[in-house]
Amino acid sequence: MEAMSINKKPTDAELEVLQILWEHGPSSVRFVNTELSKNREVVYTTTLKMMQVMTEKGFLKRDTSQRTHLYEATLDERMVQEDIVDKLVDTVFRGSPLKLAMQALGHEKASFKDLEAIKKIIEELEKNKR
Repeated sequence: MEAMSINKKPTDAELEVLQILWEHGPSSVRFVNTELSKNREVVYTTTLKMMQVMTEKGFLKRDTSQRTHLYEATLDERMVQEDIVDKLVDTVFRGSPLKLAMQALGHEKASFKDLEAIKKIIEELEKNKR
């Protein structure tokens, strides 16, 4: 899997397709269309065209060795997340990860389990800084 280049960033619609492929692995256009249609009605040909364009952009690769073509994400999920969060921190939160964290925690109700996991991450980060 590759990192995104500065010029190639997935759109919101492309991110939806990538999330399905990251979760389910190589999938047919029909499967991706069915998953997308759970949130809103999406025409099969629209999904097909979008996945073809994503293949041309290098976001997906297509396996044509079987009757049903399977598409697979070529972008690494974690790298895409990091890139989007970095841009968000820089542009919306003026470079402050603290402001982003406070907004995320204050905006949505974090569960006790989430808070415990966050504490562990902070402890690890503190340990590594010493």
